[in-house]
Amino acid sequence: MDTPPPPDTAAHARELADTRAFFAERATTWDSKYPDDGPRYAAAIADTGLAAGQFVIDAGCGTGRALPLLRAAVGPDGTVLGVDLTPEMLERAAAAHRADAALLLADCTRLPLPDAVADLVFGAGLVSHLPGPAAGLRELARVTRPGGRLALFHPLGRAALAARKGRPLTPDDLRAREHLFPLLAANGWTPLSYTDEPARYLVLAERS
Repeated sequence: MDTPPPPDTAAHARELADTRAFFAERATTWDSKYPDDGPRYAAAIADTGLAAGQFVIDAGCGTGRALPLLRAAVGPDGTVLGVDLTPEMLERAAAAHRADAALLLADCTRLPLPDAVADLVFGAGLVSHLPGPAAGLRELARVTRPGGRLALFHPLGRAALAARKGRPLTPDDLRAREHLFPLLAANGWTPLSYTDEPARYLVLAERS
């Protein structure tokens, strides 16, 4: 990969602060937004090919709803690491899922992890909240082994999610295939598949 330009540290810090504030005030009610989507998470995780004994990072793990499902997939010999930027979200994850995963308070664009450790990075609702999507995807590629995978998931498709929020889809939506696939390819990933249905958004990519 080419060396990225130096980050705008002031702008990055502002984006981090805005993201923390957004999720901090929603932490206590976050799980009630999608109370019945556990089976959708489980189906998405099954489609990633995650196997027993592997190392998976739940990037932007929030309150940790994917953590027990990821633990079940990798088994007792695997490693599950939940990473989130917002302390209030991680507090709820720790209270409910401490036995399922190690938890790390960190910026997903600057992870305190060695290179090529993960077999899978799972990101539910992640890409739209990364402070600098290119830098974030590049960093997730750095910590993933060659041939490892990235799964970008949401329990609702783009149109269904926009309708729930009372707004239309916009042409510049980062999660659209025509925008996301070139971004992935430029930042260490080979796109594998794209699904955008009313009850499922799932993009799989492989570490180049």
